[in-house]
Amino acid sequence: MAGHAHADHTGDKRIALLISILALFLALAETGAKSAQTEAITRNVEAANLWSFFQARTIRQTTLRAAVEETELDRAAAADPALRQAIEAQQKAWRDTVARWESEPATGEGRKELSERAKAAEAKRDRNMAAYHHYEYGAAAFQVAIVLASASIITAVPALALGAVALGVAGVALTGIGFFAPEAVHF
Repeated sequence: MAGHAHADHTGDKRIALLISILALFLALAETGAKSAQTEAITRNVEAANLWSFFQARTIRQTTLRAAVEETELDRAAAADPALRQAIEAQQKAWRDTVARWESEPATGEGRKELSERAKAAEAKRDRNMAAYHHYEYGAAAFQVAIVLASASIITAVPALALGAVALGVAGVALTGIGFFAPEAVHF
């Protein structure tokens, strides 16, 4: 019994420190995952809203184009030059509006600009989803590493601690990819 009281617990302290470090990295990976997921959802909603606005502009353009075509018959049939001029003026106003809705750089609300903005939001969404997946894989590696490190204390099997270190390194690599280059590696 006395010999047992003097046992060297240096290895256990190192494993405990390893577990603490793994838990810290797990927290960072989980925080990164949540942040990336929230940003991906936000960008998805933004893209959907922009595509809806794009579609509304398209419908309005189509309506005005149909009105121009419909009044073309009225203009051709009009005997009164003043009426013909009024119809032409209205058609020109509608054509100008259709052209403005196609591209409106000043407001960013033309179809061209809306499409570019929606595609940019989709790209941000996709980047954040890729980051989210890397953070989640990193977090899973940290969780398993913590389990292995804990088991190595209980079983006194050093190979489990080495496995925990290896998984910890893999978790750091995955989390780093999620932070620095989420689209570099695809799973």
